[in-house]
Amino acid sequence: HKAPAVAKPSPSAAPPPAQAAGPAPSSPAAGCQSTFVPAYFYSGSIWDQAIDTKPGPAVMLLNVDNGVGTSPLSHFQDLVRQAQDAGITVLGYSSTVYGSRAISSVETEVSEYKSWYGVNGIFFDLTQGTAGEFSYYQTLAGYVRSLIPGGVVWLNPGSFPDPSFMSIANVVMVFEGSYSSYLSDQVPGWVSQYSPSQFAHVIYDTPESDLASAVSLSRQRRAGHLFVTDLSGSGNPYGALPSYWSQEASTVSSGC
Repeated sequence: HKAPAVAKPSPSAAPPPAQAAGPAPSSPAAGCQSTFVPAYFYSGSIWDQAIDTKPGPAVMLLNVDNGVGTSPLSHFQDLVRQAQDAGITVLGYSSTVYGSRAISSVETEVSEYKSWYGVNGIFFDLTQGTAGEFSYYQTLAGYVRSLIPGGVVWLNPGSFPDPSFMSIANVVMVFEGSYSSYLSDQVPGWVSQYSPSQFAHVIYDTPESDLASAVSLSRQRRAGHLFVTDLSGSGNPYGALPSYWSQEASTVSSGC
């Protein structure tokens, strides 16, 4: 599947009043991180590889066809059940196209993910993380939680959003880019007010020789959820697991 684009909004300085988020996912002890997998691939064997990893990913993102597709596929239904049976939270992938998709259209997709695949929540990609879109994403998050008991909401602005967005999502993906750009990424001071379990980072184009450094830097930047890969952002960094996946799983969990 085609790799989703990365949103790079310019956060507004004037957040609307904060609203209470839904129940946060259980977070590990301080210093712990968990891997997650953007499973934007069809291959059952790659899904199996991720599911069977010890320690396994906490979350897998289900992307059937740049969204939920047009009808339920038994192939993915079986894989989702296997992942959930292994204790993995599975989130359906839905792009909001920077807040330009009609809310009703996104809600229909959420409903289909729930009825077709029994997902545990939704990963909203291409999030426009500016204050003007706060109510749009608040509405969508509320719908997810009303439809799915204990529904988990991830937002992906791909960079640091307006801080008000932290009250909407269980997890916000605040970095999605190459390792070279990660080195110079600037982390705003407000991040320290939140638990690492509320932040996710994706770092692609990361050579195996830089894996340990990438993980260490992500810990300093309070990333409780991490996916690092040597696949290239110029292609599809989510077409498979990284060549060093087993090493990554053990390295990320080593802080616990």
